[in-house]
Amino acid sequence: MTARICETAAEAVAGVEDGSTVLVGGFGMAGMPVRLVDALIEQGAKDLTVVSNNAGNGDTGLAALLAKGRVRKVICSFPRQTDSWVFDGLYRAGKIELEVVPQGNLAERMRAAGAGIGAFFSPTGVGTPLTEGKETREIDGRTYVLEYPIRGDVALIGAYRSDRMGNLVYRKTARNFGPVMATAAGLVVAQVSEIVETGALDPEAVVTPSIYVDRVVRA
Repeated sequence: MTARICETAAEAVAGVEDGSTVLVGGFGMAGMPVRLVDALIEQGAKDLTVVSNNAGNGDTGLAALLAKGRVRKVICSFPRQTDSWVFDGLYRAGKIELEVVPQGNLAERMRAAGAGIGAFFSPTGVGTPLTEGKETREIDGRTYVLEYPIRGDVALIGAYRSDRMGNLVYRKTARNFGPVMATAAGLVVAQVSEIVETGALDPEAVVTPSIYVDRVVRA
């Protein structure tokens, strides 16, 4: 499978529908596909559910999408930090929903979606408000809670390089969520710093194979 190389970020996010679940890569701002998020703002999709590690930084990227009132719900691990004032204001005003998921569970729920796993048991969060109402089971003397996959309609991820097929290479912590998100969404769009000819990437360095990637744009 070969990804489509898009000339603009607008072309890359075309067709995202209202009400979509959008997986947004990034570990803080590392790997955050800011140009794609900006293009999504211009595209106009609304009533979105956004899945990301955090709920936006400062006034750019994901925070800018939230500020436009386009997001109905955020599913993340770290909703509050020193520069999360956009999300803080919306949440305190009752204008946005929040589901907090422990970071490991967040990654594993998306990985499970990509691997075709129907559900899994995890010990993380047992006995806390995060797991209230969820099914639990004792396994080898330890309590586990049942967690379900998170699937996205769209994944917007940031990578370092792509070849013209869509094979992706990441840099450092930008890799934390991009690879699992790329397996867990119906439409996967990658923002990269450089597009090289097919064959120029070391196959051993490719993290996300092109079979998972639908569109690539250089930004």
